[in-house]
Amino acid sequence: MDIYNFGKELIVEAGRFIETRMTQNFQIDSKSNPNDLVTDVDKETEQFLYARILERFPEHRIIGEEGHGENISDTDGVIWIVDPIDGTLNFVHQGENFAISIGVFIDGEPYCGLIYDCMKRDLYHAKYKSGAFLNESALHQAENVPLNQSLVAVNPKRILREATRDPFFEIMAKSRSVRSYGSAALEFAMLAKGQISALMFFKLHPWDYTGGSIITGELGYKTTDIYGKDLPLLSSTSVISGNPEIHSEIIGHFTEDKSLHEFHDAFHDL
Repeated sequence: MDIYNFGKELIVEAGRFIETRMTQNFQIDSKSNPNDLVTDVDKETEQFLYARILERFPEHRIIGEEGHGENISDTDGVIWIVDPIDGTLNFVHQGENFAISIGVFIDGEPYCGLIYDCMKRDLYHAKYKSGAFLNESALHQAENVPLNQSLVAVNPKRILREATRDPFFEIMAKSRSVRSYGSAALEFAMLAKGQISALMFFKLHPWDYTGGSIITGELGYKTTDIYGKDLPLLSSTSVISGNPEIHSEIIGHFTEDKSLHEFHDAFHDL
């Protein structure tokens, strides 16, 4: 079995594992702050994925949100980038609107992306240069509409930390409206389905965006940092993704404000 088909089966199996664990008691802890939650289901799911991947592909390496692969410093070989539960706050408070996200890279180049909406049992998947799919149905890029006709997904709490910075509010004001769904992976899935036209995050980690960026890339969407640079695989960054017209319009706001560069770099150290 190749990596792509193995990954599709594995992510669905992990979703079933989460569904079972949701019926049992689980512990909730915080990480960097009281709003940054982690549960033992996150940790168990990552361990489940970690064990299964290495059982099948012992030479592969894994970066996981909950601690696997912390010492990886290069992109040689096959690397799986895994978020066992993207949207843990939603998992804890709502019991839905969370996903498993996986991006697989070979020597730093994209190979496949997988997002599994656990409670809807929807699998978004793409193999590089082979199209993107929701379950068995092909996905297609939505109509290329301008910002003023678009819904844009944001992470507003982080934006409000620097509330005096004009570009964020100019973009939000120009859009038809903004939304925050609490799971970057699902917001990439919404972009793939055409339910939103762009997303704008000031800080995401690789496990938040790698799976989704591969899937939406297959549909012709552009995903970069706020200055139009390629996203790193081993460090956090800002993320802008959308159809080419909206992406260009949003990027323009940030490239015009050179004072944001210093803030952008300092913010990523928080």
